[in-house]
Amino acid sequence: MAKRKIVPKVRCATTMSESAFWSFIRSALRQKSRWWKPISVCKQAVKRAYKGKNKRQRFEYKCNECKKYFPDKQINVDHIEPAGTLRCAEDLPAFVERLFCEVDGLQVLCKTCHDKKTKDEKNNKNTL
Repeated sequence: MAKRKIVPKVRCATTMSESAFWSFIRSALRQKSRWWKPISVCKQAVKRAYKGKNKRQRFEYKCNECKKYFPDKQINVDHIEPAGTLRCAEDLPAFVERLFCEVDGLQVLCKTCHDKKTKDEKNNKNTL
């Protein structure tokens, strides 16, 4: 069995590794991006009134990939160009630019299509 490598904790008064620090920053930026106005504008563009049997559901949203309609909880607003990684200070400007893009850089996908797109992007990244 291989020995675990001990990663020095160099950030936040020596409580975080470099990787944990950038994960913390990435998470905070992604959380704030949920309130970015172009995301709600993107959803508004593909919204229609729901006419089914579920009396609690008022709207449904069209997936840009499969063209089917889904309730709000089954869709994701996807970045057409992935926001990418954030592992160091040099990555920060490009990450922020891609994360906080305008509505033309966003699309609504159902969870199935979003998961497939994300998996394909990760596989393509690993083959480069």
